Amino acid sequence: MANAAKTAATVLAFDLGASSGRALIGKLAANAEGGRKLEVTELHRFPNYAVQVGQHLHWDILRLLQEMKVAIRKAFQQGYHPSTFGVDTWGVDFGLLDSHGELLGNPYHYRDPQTEGLIEEVEQLLSREEQYQQGGLQFMPFNTIYQLYAMSKAGSPKLAAAETLLLTPDLLVYFLTGKKVCEFTMATTTQLFHPERQQWNEPLMQQLGIPAKLFLEPIHPGSRIGPLTSEVCGELDVPPIEAIAVGTHDTESAVAAVPAGEGAFAYLVCGTWSLLGTELARPLLTPEAMALDFSNEGGVGGTYQLLKNIMGLWILQECHREWESQGQELSFAQLAAEAEQAEPFRSLIHPDDLRFYSPSGMIRNVQQYCEETGQPVPQSRGEIARCILESLALKYRYALEQMEQLTGEVYSGLHMVGGGIQNRLLCRFTANAIGRSVWAGPVEASAIGNMLVQLIAQGECADLQEARQLSAASFEVVTYEGPAPTDREVWGQAYEAYLRLAALQVKS
Repeated sequence: MANAAKTAATVLAFDLGASSGRALIGKLAANAEGGRKLEVTELHRFPNYAVQVGQHLHWDILRLLQEMKVAIRKAFQQGYHPSTFGVDTWGVDFGLLDSHGELLGNPYHYRDPQTEGLIEEVEQLLSREEQYQQGGLQFMPFNTIYQLYAMSKAGSPKLAAAETLLLTPDLLVYFLTGKKVCEFTMATTTQLFHPERQQWNEPLMQQLGIPAKLFLEPIHPGSRIGPLTSEVCGELDVPPIEAIAVGTHDTESAVAAVPAGEGAFAYLVCGTWSLLGTELARPLLTPEAMALDFSNEGGVGGTYQLLKNIMGLWILQECHREWESQGQELSFAQLAAEAEQAEPFRSLIHPDDLRFYSPSGMIRNVQQYCEETGQPVPQSRGEIARCILESLALKYRYALEQMEQLTGEVYSGLHMVGGGIQNRLLCRFTANAIGRSVWAGPVEASAIGNMLVQLIAQGECADLQEARQLSAASFEVVTYEGPAPTDREVWGQAYEAYLRLAALQVKS
């Protein structure tokens, strides 16, 4: 490990999710054993709301920028002196700049309906097999390729006037530094970056009417970008701290923080979305991987993540939002307690059914699914929450077993990281469902991975392995054992019921 005497390094991480953003300070300090630990302090938290304008759903990108400026000012006002900062966000979304570097309109939200039906339409131009070989991703309607194709089809004047495309974290870094870059992990979320050739897929862009000139040559995590502009420094009265290209896709930052040892490991990044995967040296682009809907996304340290997107806690979050809008005040902890008291395995859902993609009417969607599949319809909050949590846990087992089928590995357990692990009931259900240990932690994995890449760039950690050792030494990991022998059969029966639902989904 790097010299333990180096304890002064301080970094600033921006971690922006689909519902909120956070700014956190990371500082190296000595631990009780004379080594080092990373101390993390939340500096600023702010909501991130989608904004409906006419028929389209947008991000309020300038509000996010303003909140980031507030956080930078706060850092120095509170006596922190970060030497670098990094930004990670959700994937696929982007902003377009004109020839003067001005933003052309508000970036679309990945849940905007403009991409409906375009997966099938693009398939008429290029088969799924060819698309998967050339992009390596699950066929998800919000992928960048479909957003840009929708704009191309509509004759978008924004697309016609654009000179540069910047994916969301790169766009925010540009606003702060004036530097236009494209970071590798985000580039691989577009379905327009060839994972084996390691370059933009210009023939496909031409076929879809997407201007290839928009795309910058990707840089890798750990690259230095540049300092804050003089205008930003003057506005905030701060010194010109430097931006580092971290794993700007929040999933890849989270994986960088997984406190795993050497060798193969399975992880679950748990939040609004669930991402279950494993780290590989190179992409796995087999027909089997495509058939099982696994993505290949670029990771930190030249790795690739073989992973599956699962709808995740979004379903429960939307139900919670509906209950609160009805005047029912409750915390997620209270909701978990009500779920624990509800009858087990009364009803299950397939979390990736397309009806759960919509941000409206989620309670009714859950009930309708159960009704349509001949199951008891959950009525109470506890019944609905338990249905969602048990279904997610069983889906995780399903995806884990598929991944083992693809890789030939047998994983001893599952590393769970991210905000979703604060739902201890979900962690326990997951351990019971997979019949193995779950190691839960750290919670702020994306922000921590963001910080670790900054520390690698600064020379404080030699490489990704050492950075993960620092993560393991710094943050609590809670172990959840698999089910008691008396419960194994019950969970096994529930899994069989889930598989029947999954089969129905495939047929439909």
